[in-house]
Parts: sequence; C-alpha cells; structure tokens
Amino acid sequence: MPNHAPPRNDRADASDATSTHCPYCALQCGMRLAPKGAGGGLDVVPRPEFPVNKGALCGKGQSAPALLGRATRLTEPLVRDPGSGELVPASWEEALGRIAGRLSATREEHGADACAVFGGGGLTNEKAYTLGKFARVVLGTSQIDYNGRFCMSSAAAAGKKAFGIDRGLPFPLEDIPRTGCVILVGSNPAETMPPALRYFTELKENGGTLIVIDPRRTRTAEQADLHLAPRPGTDLALALGMLHLVVTQGHTDEAFIRERTDGWEAARAGAMAHWPELVERITGVPVPQLRRAVELFCAPEHAMVLTARGPEQQAKGTDTVGAWINLCLATGRAGRPLSGYGCLTGQGNGQGGREHGQKADQLPGYRDLADPAARAHVAGVWGIDPDALPGPGRSAYELLDALGGDIKSLLLMGSNPVVSAPRAAHVEERLRALDFLAVADVVLSETAALADVVLPVTQWAEETGTLTNLEGRVLLRRQAVTAPSGVRSDLAVLGELAARLGVEKGFPADPEEVFEELRRASAGGAADYSGITYRRLAEEDGAGVFWPCPDVEVEGAGEASGRAATVGSVGSGVGAAAGGGTGAGAPREGRHPGTLHPGTPRLFLDRFATPDGRARFAAVSHRPAGEETDAEYPVVLTTGRVLAQYQSGAQTRRVPELNAAAPGPFVELHPRLAERIGVEEGEPVAVVSRRGRAVAPARITAAIRADTVFMPFHWAGEGRANTLTHPALDPVSRMPEFKVCAVRLEAARSQA
Repeated sequence: MPNHAPPRNDRADASDATSTHCPYCALQCGMRLAPKGAGGGLDVVPRPEFPVNKGALCGKGQSAPALLGRATRLTEPLVRDPGSGELVPASWEEALGRIAGRLSATREEHGADACAVFGGGGLTNEKAYTLGKFARVVLGTSQIDYNGRFCMSSAAAAGKKAFGIDRGLPFPLEDIPRTGCVILVGSNPAETMPPALRYFTELKENGGTLIVIDPRRTRTAEQADLHLAPRPGTDLALALGMLHLVVTQGHTDEAFIRERTDGWEAARAGAMAHWPELVERITGVPVPQLRRAVELFCAPEHAMVLTARGPEQQAKGTDTVGAWINLCLATGRAGRPLSGYGCLTGQGNGQGGREHGQKADQLPGYRDLADPAARAHVAGVWGIDPDALPGPGRSAYELLDALGGDIKSLLLMGSNPVVSAPRAAHVEERLRALDFLAVADVVLSETAALADVVLPVTQWAEETGTLTNLEGRVLLRRQAVTAPSGVRSDLAVLGELAARLGVEKGFPADPEEVFEELRRASAGGAADYSGITYRRLAEEDGAGVFWPCPDVEVEGAGEASGRAATVGSVGSGVGAAAGGGTGAGAPREGRHPGTLHPGTPRLFLDRFATPDGRARFAAVSHRPAGEETDAEYPVVLTTGRVLAQYQSGAQTRRVPELNAAAPGPFVELHPRLAERIGVEEGEPVAVVSRRGRAVAPARITAAIRADTVFMPFHWAGEGRANTLTHPALDPVSRMPEFKVCAVRLEAARSQA
C-alpha cells in the first residue's frame, strides 16, 4: 500500500538514515533506510521530497529490507560436487578458479564465441557497463545479451527509428497530469508500478481524459474514461484504425507533418487500408468506441500515448509501437510541450541497462557496435585495438536457444530465464545441456540451482551504484548496510575473473571509478553521461540528472553537447504551460558556475535526434500473430504481472507478506469460458499450448475477454506461464511474443 509521511530533511536524518532507491521497478522510487536499533535490520522511511514517488511506496518497496536477511539470500559460493551432483559450499578461491578455468578451456577448445554472457535489466549502470566490457575485452566473445531484451526492446527499436534516439519517456512523469489526454496501451500501473498511478489520477482531476487499451478490465482500466478491450495481438490494427479516423475526420496537423516529419504518405496509405469496420472485425473493438477514442485524443491541445509490454511483447511489436507513434506525429502531438509518445519501461534499470554495452549490438553511450567510429571511440577508452572488438552477437532468446550447441559455457548475472524466458521448458533443457554454467545472484533462483558454480553477490542496499529510471533520470542508489561476510560485489567478481583470465587492469571494484570510465565511454554517444558525476548526483538534492548530459571538458563530448542542445530543452516552452522550471536535473544557482550542462528532462522540443532533425513515420500494416488460434487451440493466452510479485519472483517469492498477498499462479478466465470447460472458481485448470502444459487455480471474472485467458508469469513449477509462451521474434527488436499464443483449456481434475 502507498505510504505517506511529512517531509524529512536529508541532513537531519543523515546520522541514522540513508537516502536511496527501491530495488524493483523502473520508477526507482525514493526511500530512506534507517537502522531498527538493537534488534538489527532496516526500516523503510518515506522520502517525500523525491519527485517521482513523493514518499509513496507499494508493498514491494515497503517490504524490500526483508531481502537483506541472511536466511533469505546466498552467503557463500556453491560448487557442484562431481560425486553427489549436489551444490555444496566452497571457498571463493575454488569457485573463481573453477569459473576461470572452464571459461579458459572453452575458449581454447571451441573459440571465444563458445563462451557467452547473459545479463539483467536490474544491474546498475556500472555493472552493465563492466559486464559488456568483460565479455568483449576479456572473453573476446560476441555472445552477450540480457533479459531486458524481453522487456522494452520493441519500443526502443521503434523510438530509434522514429526519433533517432531511445529514451523511455522523452519528458518527466510530472508532465502527465498537465496534458489533455493520455492513451495508455497495454499497461497496468495500478499493479505494476502503483506510485505512478497518481499521475493519471491527477490528470483526471485536472480535467484531462484517460483511455486505457487492455484485453482485461484491470485496476487501471477501472480508472479510465474509456476502456478499449482488443483481442491480444491486434493493437497494430487498432492504432491504424484510429489514424484512419484522424485522417478522415480532418484531425491531422498538416503544418507539423510538413515541417517536422518525413514518410507521411506511406504511413497514411497504411492507415487508409484499415477502415473502422475492418478494424472492429480484427480487434473486437466496436466502431463507436474507436470513434470516441479519436475524439477524446484529438480534442485537447496536448495529448500523449504511452505503451508498455502489451503492444511491445509481440512478434510485430516494433511496427505496433511505430503505429502509435504515427498517431502522435500525424496530430502534431510530439516534439511539443506536454505531448508525445513514451514507453513505460518496466525493469529497475531497464533504461540504463540497455545503454552501456550488455546488449548484443551496442557499446556504451547507446552506440552501435557495427559503427566504425563508435568502435574506435570505445576501444580508445578501453585501450585496445578497435579490430579486437567482436561484432554483434545473438539476441537473448537466440542466445539461450544456442546453449549446449555452439555455446558451451555461460556466465549469467542477475537473471532467471528458467522462469522468465519464453518456451521456458526448452530454455531449461538448453541450460542443462551446457558444458558449464556459472551464476552470480543474490538468491538461489531456479536458474542458479542448475549451475556448476553459484556466486553470492551484493544487492541494492549493500552497494552503491547508479541506475537510470524510465524518464532517463540518472540516480545514485547508496549503500545503506554492510553485506554479510562471504558476499562480494559483481564488480569485484568480474575484476577477479578478468585477472585470472589474464587481464589484470581495467576492472576496478569501486563503482565510482567504473562510472568515471563510463562517462568517458559514453561521451559523444546518444546516451551521453559525461556531464554526470557521483558528486553531482549526491549534491543536487538526490533528484537525479536527465541524459543526455554532456560535459565539454570530457574528451569526445563535443558531439554530444551539440546533440543535447538541439534534441532537447530544459523547460523550453514548458514553464508557462506546465508550471515547470528548468527541471529536476538543473544545478542550483551558484553551484559549479558555468561548468555544468543542466541535463535534458524534455527531448525533441527543438528538433528530433535524426540527422536532419525530422521525425520518421513508420510504414506499417497489420499482420497476424506468430501463432493464431484454431480448432485445436481456440483460446488466446496473454501473460503479465500482479501487484505483490515482481518479474520471475526470485526475490518477491521469498518475502512472507508478499507471498501472503499473492501466494501462487492462477488462470484468469471469463465465466462463459469457465462454464464451457466445466470449471468452478479455485478449481485447477490446465492450459495447454504447442510447447507444454501449465496448471493453476481458476480465477473467474467478467473483467477479461471471453476468448482470452491471463496468467501471471512469476512462478516456476507446474504453474509456470512461460512453459506455454511462443518464442516467435520481432524481426527488428528480436522481442519474443510473450503476449499472444494459442492454447486450449481443460479442467485439470479430469486428468487425474
């Protein structure tokens, strides 16, 4: 539940509380951690002056200190005993020696690309940066990707195509209540990021309208002025149908299209091929509702479209997001104050995690790994020959699918693909087929339980590091407690492994030292952090700094300085309309006079980040899902999250109060569907796809479409939703199609 308290002064609390951030979602809510006293442990204290959540926290944030207890987490290395086959305690020397030895042997016998690295969207910027550097410099492998590929990669690809840059939100959350209308596509912040719901509540209180598009009538949809419930996998057709009506009803902004965009004719042709009645047949959304949505969106001067995993986790996710961006561009609702397209990034460092090198095709600063200039810059920072850098590797699912084949050894950090990957039973088989698996994690996850070596590493409150929230706000998350003896940081692990593998320098364990190098590596890139320092993040009220934030004193940052000055403005044109000033990232008057770029809370107000400054329409057309329903599998399965759990549940399933609120998986289905298969509330239901079978209790509700079932994906075992999901990949983003697959339902009691 949200928690509110009177503001407390940072300095007054400095002796007994640490200002830091929640370990979970991409809001990165501010909180303080205070010692409980003689009994030990930490209490969560509100931090109402932090602008994102203003003291409000969900149950996950409130209970986060429970993860720090010794009984909850790993505290010593584990190695697999060759005799018993069990994981047994070992020294750090033995564990690190085994990993280095096996990685070295794999490289010598099979080549560098037989070693792979898999990261996570919860790793700090420093860890993500170092992991990418370790893979490419120490191992020399191209085979690195991370679980953030499963989160917002389609939105990132579409944003890059349209605007020339990918930042989840091109404006601060504080702009949402001041716009006129928000279309929220495939997002349920009431459960996935509850403190963000207040922005939409304030939007309505200010006279704005909220349109929610979701096949379920979620807690968020219940707050909407209009709820559209399309069939899963048809969001692209819905967006095209809305753009068709925008054109036929004369709502296009011809001056904006002419002056600030390219590609309109092809996009318009695609929309005109999707007339309202056709769109109703495809989506199930009645034409009157479609018309009403267009009226509400086009009536006010300002409007926004925000997407999340619903439209993005599809085999056509990039095109789907592109179609929603088209709607913004055609109506002039982009690159202007209080308007635009944004993605509600999900993972804790989902934004920063995809900017600094753990993605298969990227180098730090959101640079393209295939770009010779980018390779030369980063290689110069790393002190290596650009030709020594490997090229782009496999995407996340393709990497996991290759385990045990071309890939013989895997180092995995901060991810649990046994639960979170599509076609999870197959991924589990591939992990078991490896010659060697090493996992660094806080807990013994389902994936760690398969490993040959498991390393216990520090977590959020036990370490300092930076993260970048969904707004592009770079934050300093501070250490509040000492890690248990026997636990080391991921940075220390990578440094020690690098030394054992022959690279003794360049992998410091100090996060600030890593960040200083990251600043230089990012300088001149799209995600330029060169003007950000630990000192600055600590001094500027803990509110963070928005990238791009170049520093002309850092070598190579001049290009970024020009880009930041042209693609974004700090409060430009927004102060009068939004009551904003220079934004949270701006330095206080008199501090570091004349030396700091203020950061960029709002992008695109002057020009877009494309070479010519013009946005690009996407030429798209609706196409079927990777797997459509048929007589054998007549129902659509969609998946998602619930309020009290998070991602694969590796952490939240270990917190008693969260488990009490959400103790296990379930199958949400419509009463008519329940009657058809003969199941009652709470009875076990088998959901069967072409990839496997999952069983969970029935949760019967009229809040979901009759042709659709929903399962949360936080659990392993019999109720693992991702046993069922389809790994069809988006051709651009390589995002798997988590949100749409064909299934059949059976009353599980009849299978006994």
